[in-house]
Amino acid sequence: MRKRFEIQLEIGSRPIEEIGIPLKSRDELPPVLRALQYIYTTPEINEQVFDLLESEIVITGKGRPGMSLWEILVFGVVRLTLDADYDRLEHIANYDMLVRELLGLSDFGRNKKLYPLQTLKDNVGFLSEELLDEINGIVVKVGHRIKKKDEALRVKIDTYPVESNVHFPTDVNLLWDAARKSVQMVLKIVVGTDIPGWRKGQAWIREIKNAYLRVNKRMAKGGKNKAARLHELTKEYLRLTNNISKKIKSSKEALVKATEGSLPKTICLMELFYFEEMLDKHIDLVERRIVKGEKIPHNEKMFSLFEPYTEWIKKGKSGNRVDLGLNVAVATDQYGFCVHHHVLEEEQDVDIAVPMTGQIIELSDIPIGSVSYDKGCWSKDNYEKLSSIVPEVIMRKKGKSTQQEYEREHENRFIALCHEHSAVESDINSLEHHGLDRCPDSGIDHFKRYISLGILSYNFHRLGNLLIEEDRKKIKKCRPARLRHSGGRLRLALA
Repeated sequence: MRKRFEIQLEIGSRPIEEIGIPLKSRDELPPVLRALQYIYTTPEINEQVFDLLESEIVITGKGRPGMSLWEILVFGVVRLTLDADYDRLEHIANYDMLVRELLGLSDFGRNKKLYPLQTLKDNVGFLSEELLDEINGIVVKVGHRIKKKDEALRVKIDTYPVESNVHFPTDVNLLWDAARKSVQMVLKIVVGTDIPGWRKGQAWIREIKNAYLRVNKRMAKGGKNKAARLHELTKEYLRLTNNISKKIKSSKEALVKATEGSLPKTICLMELFYFEEMLDKHIDLVERRIVKGEKIPHNEKMFSLFEPYTEWIKKGKSGNRVDLGLNVAVATDQYGFCVHHHVLEEEQDVDIAVPMTGQIIELSDIPIGSVSYDKGCWSKDNYEKLSSIVPEVIMRKKGKSTQQEYEREHENRFIALCHEHSAVESDINSLEHHGLDRCPDSGIDHFKRYISLGILSYNFHRLGNLLIEEDRKKIKKCRPARLRHSGGRLRLALA
């Protein structure tokens, strides 16, 4: 049974609204804890956030009591704030006194509540991408309200790559991945059955691995007759993998029958079908590229068997650097909040400029005054559509400009907003420090959820800094009058 939060505090714990958050710490965690404390202690915002959590994470009256909604939210945000893995999150959950106080826990007595590693993984996983985006919208609106300014938003949009958790791909090592996983799936299915022919499965894996390593080593070396030697080793590698492919096909009917009535084996069978397809695909690619000397078109290549959404990202401004992952478009305002984001799947910057701007206008509680983009978003059609919905569109044209376009791009206001656009690079750097440089989670759905959680953590951090700044001002005003020496005289003044 899930609760919003624990109403009855533990012995020795303090009410959450009375917890003292460090105001001078330069660590990333205190501002986020201050923002979470504000969300918890402000009734109107508390109600909105917990209504969303309840709509996504079902509360039932049966079964074992699970983690409260408040605990799930806090642990999810803390994980991305510190760019922590689950092992570090487990340590923080069990031994960080300030975080435990924010959860309404104490270390008093023998019955100290501890969080197992698997419990943290399972519960933080309940936070979906859609839920996190809605909570993020609430946090942004709270931040705008604290600023108490009526000026229109000046939005800056840019894209940057977030890496997926993959190794550097080559056709040779992807073939090894496909062969290894195919045999492993078969061995899981044949356990406890009388399917013949797979007794030496582990030996075949070792044999294929040795052939792969020989090919890989020869590719890295030079010397005389390198091409001929590489061809011979590759043919042997292909012979072994072809044998595995044929053996799987010959055993497929028996393997399908062996999975009937067993859900774990059925899952293994589905995975086997996928890896068998990848095995045949990469046998063909390796033969065409190394043996036949063909150049493989980019659209036929894969960059990971385990994270198939992964793209090969190479931007000119990064030199020769290559990123393996997906581009993420982020939109930040003049207050530093990330008002919206979008994960680009088989899309380019120019494709998302108009739809993303429309979503920002729809979600924002403050009118949009200007939107700025990099040159990658430029197209005549984009500029015309955006000019009809946004007062000021800051988008430099690719190529040669007309006289009218030259004058527009050299107006003082246009130049000032172009200079302001560069602040988005600083925001992106901050996002990377909140875990959004590389996603350790598997699958495209978890990738998107990880991005949304990182954006939420970043906005919590920004909101917490604003709240801490206000707290410092209040403390400064409340200090008692003291004597200050000035010009040879003593006078009373506020600190």
